[in-house]
Amino acid sequence: MAKFKFSDIESAFQYVGSAMYGMNSAVLCKDTGKILYRSDMAGIDEIGDAEDLDWDQCARVPHKNDLDLGRNLVFEFVDEHLPDDYERVRQMFRRSGAYRRYKALLERRGLLQEWYDVENSLEERALRNWCRENGVELDGCCPTAT
Repeated sequence: MAKFKFSDIESAFQYVGSAMYGMNSAVLCKDTGKILYRSDMAGIDEIGDAEDLDWDQCARVPHKNDLDLGRNLVFEFVDEHLPDDYERVRQMFRRSGAYRRYKALLERRGLLQEWYDVENSLEERALRNWCRENGVELDGCCPTAT
């Protein structure tokens, strides 16, 4: 079984999450150590082009929504750091452009960098847990979170 660098898995995760849900995908081939990509927007399909792909040895890289890293994370952060703005943020997320307005609010409150730090930390922990749960072995540089 191949081992993966966590940074490569993070890159694949970012790729999957860089588009609307289902538009980009990536697959980790645990037997070969390869990461295959597909994008509806860019016309890339390494997954469909791969012959003899052993799906029992593959793991689809999740989208951030699969790991509950979307709005739930926003509201946890707001509840802890901006409780007086909770209703305001809730209203923001009822319309399009919510993340832009949310980040503008954080910037005004001096919390944007803290948001990014929390978001990155929780994202990494969730992705490491996903690796463990899906039998994806990481190289020895970084222990898997629990």
